[in-house]
Amino acid sequence: MTYTKKELCRVRTVTAFVVLEPDRKQWREEISRASDFLKDVSAGITGSGYEVQSLRIVTNPFGEYLDTADIATARKGLSELQALLADLSSGGTRVRFSIGEARNVHEISLLPELIRDFGDLCNTCVNIGIDERGILEKDLIPPSVDAILAISRITPRGEGNFNFTVNCNCAPLIPYFPAGYHRKELGKKYVIGLETPDLLVHVLREGSVTAPGESLHSRLGRYEQALGEALQYHISSIAELLDNRDSRGFELAGFDSSAAPSKSCASMTEVYELMGVDHFGAAGTLEASSLLTRVFKSVKGVELAGFSGLMLALTEDRGLAEGSAKGYFDIRTLLMNSAVCGIGLDTVPIPGDTPPEKISAIIRDTGAMAFRLNKPLTVRLFPVPGLKAGDMTRFESPDLCNCSVLEIP
Repeated sequence: MTYTKKELCRVRTVTAFVVLEPDRKQWREEISRASDFLKDVSAGITGSGYEVQSLRIVTNPFGEYLDTADIATARKGLSELQALLADLSSGGTRVRFSIGEARNVHEISLLPELIRDFGDLCNTCVNIGIDERGILEKDLIPPSVDAILAISRITPRGEGNFNFTVNCNCAPLIPYFPAGYHRKELGKKYVIGLETPDLLVHVLREGSVTAPGESLHSRLGRYEQALGEALQYHISSIAELLDNRDSRGFELAGFDSSAAPSKSCASMTEVYELMGVDHFGAAGTLEASSLLTRVFKSVKGVELAGFSGLMLALTEDRGLAEGSAKGYFDIRTLLMNSAVCGIGLDTVPIPGDTPPEKISAIIRDTGAMAFRLNKPLTVRLFPVPGLKAGDMTRFESPDLCNCSVLEIP
């Protein structure tokens, strides 16, 4: 069982969820406690041979602890948090931070300048709900679109939208940024998020030899079982490392079993190809997406948190970025696959002059699907100034791949 090699499964994040109050003296105590806890958990995991890529803290909604009377007071509070986090990271271990959700029009209006000025400190989201008739609530969508467009104009190449997303039917305790948010009543929690594309590709390569006369149904069933066993092995192994550890008041809320691709691992497009799909976007893509989602949902013995589904993040996955340049798929393909998996429309570049009405409409389409099918979906769009559909982006962020700009039809 070569899939047991620990280098095949990375821990993308150990994320702590904390509650901050307006009393700024409390911030140091709570964040220090969370930081120490995260470092302790990370040391236990890395000591067993697994790689931990990041430590993260997510707070309750920032309007509950920052003075948001105006942009100046909000900046002052974030400056204090920035200095505090720099102090705590001085020992060499960086702790990434999310300020939680924006809950109203005023808070959303502050986001463009805060994201411009504080960058990765200012990871944040907006949660869109539905009314009693099942229709998406309208009040927060237009200001969210305004924020997306403003961020695209005032941050280099529009990259600031990496730190902002619109959530639809997303529960608290997502360990990944910027969709993660927290609520006071949940108390202190932590969640483990994984990065497993290397593991999935390895398992499929080992089982890629098809037996003579084997049917497609049999082959896909074999892949589903093998992928599920490999994922279960590593999650169970990591979960054992967390047993009997000093929790310091933090309760394990579960694992996010999503594959969570990045530039530093195999592309999810390789997974599709090894399952017999010509390329992501070709016939058979939807069936493969559905199979992979079943794998991520099949984990036993631990609570599943966050998305725990298939992530198709366009500018964070080299293969998807290359496929966009080849015209293998469009924005509707990504949305269609969200019907059987997740995560919605994540890190998708669109033309910089896209009308607000079209952005609102695609958010509403995504939200309608999220609530109708009861799945967590997000919309994280990058309107890129000066670029039109089919142009290649020129992102400079180390987190982003360059890809083709997709049009909202």
